[in-house]
Amino acid sequence: MPYKPVKAPLRKTVSIRHLDYCLNCWGNESTPPVFLLHGWADNGMTFQFLADCMSDDWFLIAPDWRGFGGSERARDGYWFPDYLADLDALLELLSPDRPARLIGHSMGGNVAWMYAGIRPERVSHVVSLDVFGLPDSSPEQAPDRYRQWLQQCREGTRFSDYPDRETVIDKLIQLAPRLSRDKAAFLAEYWCTTTAQGGLTLKADPAHRRVNPVLYRREEARSCWRNITARTMLVMGTESRLYRQYRDDGYREDVHACIPGLFEEIIPDCGHMLHQERPRELARLLESFLS
Repeated sequence: MPYKPVKAPLRKTVSIRHLDYCLNCWGNESTPPVFLLHGWADNGMTFQFLADCMSDDWFLIAPDWRGFGGSERARDGYWFPDYLADLDALLELLSPDRPARLIGHSMGGNVAWMYAGIRPERVSHVVSLDVFGLPDSSPEQAPDRYRQWLQQCREGTRFSDYPDRETVIDKLIQLAPRLSRDKAAFLAEYWCTTTAQGGLTLKADPAHRRVNPVLYRREEARSCWRNITARTMLVMGTESRLYRQYRDDGYREDVHACIPGLFEEIIPDCGHMLHQERPRELARLLESFLS
C-alpha cells in the first residue's frame, strides 16, 4: 500500500517564462516561502517526506523544473541557464519583496548555489543537498561532445521503459536504498506516466537525455560561489559516492575556500537521496539552519 502523506500537497500551475509550471506546496501559506529545488530526472513531489517531517509553520514550494513532472516541456531543448532564469522569475512572482530561502538537491543544489552568487541580494539562506558543483571539463572534450549532441538531435533520445509499477518501485529503491517500499510506491505515482504500449516511462521530456554540448567550467562556478552573501549550508550522506569524492579528492577544501562561512552537515547511513532516505534528520537540520 502506498505511503499516506501527513500533509496533503496543494498542486497548482503558474506561468513562468511562457511555460506552465507545476508547483507542489505544503504548509502555512501566510508565512514566507521556502523553495525546494529537485534534481535531474525527478520532480517536486520528491520532497513529500521532508515536508511531512517539518513543522506546520513552514510554507514549502517545490516546483517541477521545465520538462519534468507536471511542468510544460520546452520546444528548444534544455540549457542550464534556463533553470537560473526560471528560478529568478519564480522568486519575482512568489517572493518579490524579500530575499528567498533556497534548498536544492543534486542539480537543484547546483542551481541554488549558482543563483545565490549571481543574485546575492535575492537570497538569504541557501542549502545544497549532496552536491558541490561538477568535475571540471577540458577543451579537448568539445569535439566529441558536440558530435554526440548533434547525433542525439538527429536521432532523438528516450528514457527507459518499465513493464509495470512494481518495476518502477524497484528502480526507485535502487536509487534510494533506504527508501521504504510504501514510500517508493507513493513516488511512483508522480514519477512515471503510461506509454502508448501500456508500459511506464519517466514523466519527463526525453530531450533532457541529450548531452550538454556546452562544457562545464568549474572556475565559473567558483566565481559565482565567491559572491554568495547568504547563510550557506551543504548537507551530505556518508554513503553517497559524492561524499567520498568531497572528502577524499580535494573538493572540500575547494568549496570552503570559495564559501568561507559554509556550514557543513553529514548525515550517517544515508545516500544521495537524503531527503527520501533520512527526511526526519534532514528536517531537523534545515529547521535549525533556516531559523
